Amino acid sequence: MKLTDFDGEEPEEEKETLEDKLKDKDLQEVVDMIANCEKCRLHENRTNPVPGEGPENAAIMLIGEGPGENEDEQGRPFVGSAGKKLDECLEKAGINREKIFISNTVKCRPPDNRDPYRDELRACHPYTERIVEIIDPKVIGLLGRVPTKRFLGKESITKVRGQKIENNGRVYIPMFHPAALRYKASREEQLVKDLRTLLDQI
Repeated sequence: MKLTDFDGEEPEEEKETLEDKLKDKDLQEVVDMIANCEKCRLHENRTNPVPGEGPENAAIMLIGEGPGENEDEQGRPFVGSAGKKLDECLEKAGINREKIFISNTVKCRPPDNRDPYRDELRACHPYTERIVEIIDPKVIGLLGRVPTKRFLGKESITKVRGQKIENNGRVYIPMFHPAALRYKASREEQLVKDLRTLLDQI
């Protein structure tokens, strides 16, 4: 009898990870998976998930923090007051919103617009990564502290905003979140400048 490492019990099969399930999925399939996702607590109170919107061949991608009340109601990113400010800054920068892809680090609204928790960010990150792979933008603008920390590990947005940072074969430019402009008027000029930097990369 030939000896093997079989001890009489079949080894447990490794559970398929979310990354495995997302592999080779197209954009609509990813959107459908997000619509049915229950990977974290944020799904419990959502009205609509907000996977993102824009052309699948966009050269520029923006990633924000998370949906707010208006976004949750409409299922679209940046349609509230911060979205209006973003639209104004995009126009000043010479960027057509309809030609870029916009998403967030989490796809469901955190209660009271709080920052997403670490486990929520981890749960949603495979969706964001797969969307980035599908869009394959030439440059990604990170709107605010949360996506900047998630993608680059940088704690302070003020120290890195406007810088071109390459990581894992992609080009990122951190910038202020449009909601932060209400606290300091000078940040609007900085956001417009950083948005123009995106154009320099395409």
